[in-house]
Amino acid sequence: MSQSPIPEKLEYPSVYGPVNSWRFGQSLGIDPIGIISTCSFNCVYCQLGNIQQKTTQRQIFVPTSQIISDLQRFVRREVPIDVVTISGSGEPTLALNLGEILAATKEIIKQPKVVLTNSTLLGDKSVRDALALADIVAVKLDAVSSNQLRQINQPLDTIDLPDILKGIEKFRQEYQGCMAIQTMILSSWTAEIQAHYIHLIKRLQPDEIQLNIPYRSRILVDQLESRDDEIVESRSYSCQNLKCISAEELSALAQKIYNVTKIPVRYAPIS
Repeated sequence: MSQSPIPEKLEYPSVYGPVNSWRFGQSLGIDPIGIISTCSFNCVYCQLGNIQQKTTQRQIFVPTSQIISDLQRFVRREVPIDVVTISGSGEPTLALNLGEILAATKEIIKQPKVVLTNSTLLGDKSVRDALALADIVAVKLDAVSSNQLRQINQPLDTIDLPDILKGIEKFRQEYQGCMAIQTMILSSWTAEIQAHYIHLIKRLQPDEIQLNIPYRSRILVDQLESRDDEIVESRSYSCQNLKCISAEELSALAQKIYNVTKIPVRYAPIS
């Protein structure tokens, strides 16, 4: 299926934050995508609102030289951080220079490098090779069936769950760092969904499981202040309410997953 051309990116700061991440502490963000949100998903909970460009086509969106320059300016501020997270306004593995970005970041900042990915390009060896340079990779798995994938993540028609799972498996076999599975919980899971999820976790064998929840209503317009799934201060926008499970349900689900898999489970705080 032919894909529409990707609009030309506008100049935009590639480094943002640091932001307070419940998973990683004080996180300095690197956005390799730029001002036009670009992803292979259009998740119903996405903090960017509706994705402007849906694609699996890899290209250089933000030059590595710009990211290096932005990082060097940040370093001069001497702001304490715990990690550097590559995420941003879309799917970071779409950036053809992801490996260059990780290699350059390692030369500038000593803190661990994290990549948040939606897992759709893990079947591509060049993507896996680039991610090998990261200390932590959090791979998305929100669905246990193709139907649930379409409902929650709204992927391109060419993307299906079996291919995503195969890509995660290949990455798990090769990757020497810490691989976490990040899962967004929007509402209560049935016993059947829980059983399917635990089965997939046993198959994929991550080092850690991260159960996330939407912290606020989904914005309906592009918002560049929220370039990952963490808490970030922002202005008021038109929003769409999302369901969310209770703190008790989330805690019980996390405990059940751990009891069966013995894999550490962390979950987002619910106030």
